[in-house]
Order: sequence, then C-alpha cells, then structure tokens
Amino acid sequence: MTDGKNPPTTPQPEPAPGNSGYGFPPVPPAPGGGYGFPPGQPPAGGGFGPPPGGAAPQGGYGFPQADAPNPYRQDGPGAPGAPGAPGGPFQQNPHVPPSQWPPAGLPVQETPAPAPFFPQQSEQPDWEALADRTAAERRKKRTWGIVGGATVLALLAGGGAFWLLGGDGGGEQQQAADDQPAASEPASPSPSGSKSKKPADNSPTVKDDPTQIRDRAGKAPLKMGPDAGVFPIDKRFEVRTKGGENSYAESEKRVVDTSKSFTVSARVWVRSDKGRQIAVSQGNEKSSSFALGLDQVNGKPAWVFRVQTGDQGADATTVVVSGTSSKMEKTFAELTATYDAERKQIALYVNGKKAGEAAVPGIHDAKGPLQLARARHEDKWTAAWNGAMDSIQTYDKALSAAQVDTLKPGKALASVEPTGAWLLY
Repeated sequence: MTDGKNPPTTPQPEPAPGNSGYGFPPVPPAPGGGYGFPPGQPPAGGGFGPPPGGAAPQGGYGFPQADAPNPYRQDGPGAPGAPGAPGGPFQQNPHVPPSQWPPAGLPVQETPAPAPFFPQQSEQPDWEALADRTAAERRKKRTWGIVGGATVLALLAGGGAFWLLGGDGGGEQQQAADDQPAASEPASPSPSGSKSKKPADNSPTVKDDPTQIRDRAGKAPLKMGPDAGVFPIDKRFEVRTKGGENSYAESEKRVVDTSKSFTVSARVWVRSDKGRQIAVSQGNEKSSSFALGLDQVNGKPAWVFRVQTGDQGADATTVVVSGTSSKMEKTFAELTATYDAERKQIALYVNGKKAGEAAVPGIHDAKGPLQLARARHEDKWTAAWNGAMDSIQTYDKALSAAQVDTLKPGKALASVEPTGAWLLY
C-alpha cells in the first residue's frame, strides 16, 4: 500500500565496468558474432540462416537450380540473372526467338486474347449533350407556338369576316334577341326602322324629385299629394294612399284620349271593400270620363269600370260593367278596362278574364289629367282610394281578350307600345 504520493522504488545496481547493460548477460559476446548469432565468421558466400556450404550456383535457397526448367518463371531465357534458363508455360518475354519457344516437352497453352477496350463509364452526365437537347426542344416548342398563334389569328380573322358578312345565324338571332328592349322599356324606332336599345332604369320616381312617379313609357309623371308615397316591397315599388283628400297622384295633362279606343290597367290592393273607391280615373273639373275601381253593386262589393257618356256627368248617362274575385280586400287584383270606339263597347277584365261588357253610344271626351286614388263627380273629388297599387298602364287601343290574358303584373305587352307606364317591375 502507498500513501498516494509516489510508488515504491527498488534500487538497481549500476552495471559493473566491462559488462553489458541491463538485460544482457554479464559476459561479452563471442568473438566474431553478436548476440543471437553463432560464434564464428559467416560462411563464405552465404549468411546466417542458409545451410553450410552456401547456395548452389545460379540458384538461391528454395529455388531450383539454374539449369532446371522452372515452369513459374516469368522472364524466360535471356532475362538478366538467368541466361539460357528455359521459361515456364506462362512465359511472356517477347525477346525469346520464336524458334526457341516453347521448350521441348512443355505443352503449348493458348492465352486468350484480351477483351476489347471499353472506355471507363463516368457517373457524371454529359452536360453539353443535355444542353443541346434542351435547346433543340425549346426551339421546337417555340416553332409550334408561332405556328399555332398564326393559325388562331387566321381563324379569328376568318371568323370576323364571316360574322361581318352574315355569320352564324344562331349567334345573330341571339344578339338580336339581346338587343330587344325589355317589355317595360319600349324603344322608339330609329330612322332606319330598327329599334335602339335603352338602358334599363327601374327607379320608381323622377330623378331629383321623389314626389313624382316616373312614367317609363312617355313623358307624363304623376305628381303625388302630401299623403301619398312610393314604397319598396320585395323587388318592386307601389304607391300607397290613405283614402283622404290629400292622398292622390295626378298628371299635368291628359294621357288617355277617350274619344278613341283605349285600355287602362292597374294591379290594385284595398284595405276595405266597403263603399266606392276609385283607383284610376280621368276627366275635367266637373266629372270623370271614366273611373276604374271598387263600388257597391246590388249591395255587394264589386270591381267596376264606369264611363260617362254625357257632358254633365249625370247618373242617367253613366254606364257600368262589373266583376268580382274570390277575395276583394287585402288581396291584389289585376283590373283591365277597354273601350272599342269602333264597336262602341266597353269591357272589364279581372285577373286576365273578362268579367263583363256593355255597349255605349260613346264616351265624353273630358281633356283633364289622369288621376290616381280619386275621381271627379259634380265638381267634387270623391271615392278616395285607401290601399296601394302598381303596374299602372295605358294603351291607345282596345286590347283583345288574348292580349289581356297575357298582360302580366309589372310587364307591358311587347307587341303593343303603351302610352303610359308607372311602377312597373
């Protein structure tokens, strides 16, 4: 055991003078030899290790004599150090004359010819070849792109010329259909006879004046009284009146010429079916020439078309046709009134169906303005309308029963141009 500082040491004696160092015997080596070798001089011509007597001439230890054939030699006769020694079957020395090869008694072995030389395959790709191929492909694509673009331009040019010269009948018909004005937007004929397209404008009132209902067919806006107004409902607009003397709308001048054939239509809604309430009328300061609305007939509510044949507006000169619907109040009804001046006949249609007709000697031509939500009788305003209405239209001809049946709410007839149209949708 130690104390962890220095290991114990054992002193060694110093070598005696004339002796060897540590690890060698205290005897001097034998004369002529060294440690590990036998005493004496090495034999002449040999060194320590070979048997006494030396190596055989021209041979070495472990090798055959020089004059014996050696099948494993690679130098053959004439090689340095082995003059005249025959070579083995693997002899490759080109300096041996053909007459001395092969030595007698040895079989001739055919050495196969070397395989053809193949250059070493590199793992790196041929970048130059790849670049050339890519450039060629790009040139090919560019060529096809130019050819394709020219072809498309040629086709477009040909199609444009074809269109200018007449083109596709279906496309021309579609464009003609698109150019047709909406039923609620009649177009005025151009000098060439074709109709020009007008931009759609569904605004219910005159621009910059919300108190006037815009006439979408002519130039007869309807000025509303203080208690009347236009209100939006769903995708349409309607005018509402309260049934009072200030709840109405009127034009500035006459719209319907009652001396000739005409048609008046409106979609109406009334809060109550009691009493007389007129939706549309026209007349002068004394009386109305015609009135379309609600009245009591034989004690029951009915839709009526009333006309005045005399200039005084007396009941004796009044002609009325009437009709009913399944529900009168708080339900929209399409009312259409016609006057055929040639046949001297008036008719009333309720929701597209003829409700009644009557013969008349004629209608008094009062040249006053068109009125909404009231009528004129004996110099007074009467029959105020308490409800709403829209799709008000006038025509300067008596529509046939078939035309009335196709007259849809909010749409004017495409085959007949209206003289007035308000609140269409």
